[in-house]
Formats: sequence, structure tokens, C-alpha cells
Amino acid sequence: MGQNTSLETYNGKYRNLMELLKDKMYLDCFGECGGLGRCATCIVNTTGLKGSSVIKDRNEPVTLERFGYKDEPQIRLSCQLLVSSDLDKTIVKILV
Repeated sequence: MGQNTSLETYNGKYRNLMELLKDKMYLDCFGECGGLGRCATCIVNTTGLKGSSVIKDRNEPVTLERFGYKDEPQIRLSCQLLVSSDLDKTIVKILV
């Protein structure tokens, strides 16, 4: 990848960050499980994330630990990040 891209959307257009990234960036083999938080093919590093999006829930902590990301709050599954104002000005690096 190695490039910077600014993405904009409106509330309700995408269910989660994974869908936004797949649609706008045309990423192959990204989000293989369709947003269930199990495959870890949508791992991102986030900087500046705020609000309720900071909390990891559902399958995310277990999946990240299984793939070697334990106790790294900035490492997230993009399928578990809802598209909301919590993502405003967040820097996202795609890790997969």
C-alpha cells in the first residue's frame, strides 16, 4: 500500500469500517468472514480513535489474540468499528 488516502462518507452508508475500506480502496482478500470478527483479514492500526469505538467487544479480542495481537489497543478489526463520528480524523493503517 504505502499511500495516504482520505476517505469521507456519511452516517448510515456503511455498516462498518471494513465495508468502507473494501468499497473505496478495492482491497482483495479483505474481510473474508464478512464482518463476523473471526478471520482477521481486516486488521488495521488506528491512531486517534475516540469514543465508544475504543472498546473491543464480541469476537474481536479473541481473534486478535489468536493472531498475535494481545494488549495492543490501537490494533483493531475494521469490521468491528462502526462508521460514526468516533472515526473522524482517525488515521488507519491497513496491516493485512
